Amino acid sequence: MATVAELPDSVLLEIFSYLPVRDRIRISRVCHRWKRLVDDRWLWRHVDLTLYTMRPKVMWHLLRRYMASRLYSLRMGGYLFSGSQAPQLSPALMRALGQKCPNLKRLCLHVADLSMVPITSLPPTLRTLELHSCEISMAWLLRQQDPTVLPLLECIVLDRVPAFRDEHLQGLTRFRALRSLVLGGTYRVTETGLDASLQEMSYLQRLEVLGCTLSADSTLLAISRHLRDVRKIRLTVRGLSAPGLAVLEGMPALESLCLLGPLITPEMPSPTEILSSCLTMPKLRVLELQGLGWEGQEAEKILCKGLPHCMVIVRACPKESLDWWM
Repeated sequence: MATVAELPDSVLLEIFSYLPVRDRIRISRVCHRWKRLVDDRWLWRHVDLTLYTMRPKVMWHLLRRYMASRLYSLRMGGYLFSGSQAPQLSPALMRALGQKCPNLKRLCLHVADLSMVPITSLPPTLRTLELHSCEISMAWLLRQQDPTVLPLLECIVLDRVPAFRDEHLQGLTRFRALRSLVLGGTYRVTETGLDASLQEMSYLQRLEVLGCTLSADSTLLAISRHLRDVRKIRLTVRGLSAPGLAVLEGMPALESLCLLGPLITPEMPSPTEILSSCLTMPKLRVLELQGLGWEGQEAEKILCKGLPHCMVIVRACPKESLDWWM
């Protein structure tokens, strides 16, 4: 049986990649070989700092010593609820990420106060930006901002961002490379605002509307009007009816449709009505029904039998993580 010392570098690197950042740095003190492996570029492509309340000095050290040009994706927290003495994200740190990490493509911020961090300070190389339980200022994402900001942005996730409203949604129309939009719990967005914004974002290929105050029928109506080339739709079924689902019939490019519960109303389409609508979608390959209570029931059999060309997934809602901010 091989000892740790006999394992090839590639295997050790794979093992080290599962360690938290703090432990990666600690194991570099074990021996010269492990120190060399910890310095390997491959190990620092994806970094998750959400587990720590990190002092600015330590963050700057990581940036200069380990991440720099190696970094491809970064998850970090802003400690919004950790008290006034907790370190906060700063414009200087965001600008440094852009200058020292030219390959950074994905940035996920959790529980961060971005009210004093202008969007212009974010790394211009970003293709994916995720905001989870973050505070933003009224000036964030407004249409009047510099149109050259984040020119490569393809995907934006706005999850429980309480200040996000119609004006911000309208401001997303200036990101011409945007192809994926996820709205989660953005309760200030209205049906009128969504319809007006999607009218100018006909190029979107993926739209998710989850846990918002918008009804599913109004969301699908806006999609059918303005996003004829959308490929993936994912939304909660609050306010969904058979006529509301029927507006998607004939969608030429739709490949994946996901409906999430558990808010089921008497108007909720039956399995037969869902099947009827799906049969009119020529490119549909994935139908997912989550949290509707249909798993193992007759409804699942009807859909699987009626859509042999599709991957039909019927399952319960996954358990929520105890780490609600993640």
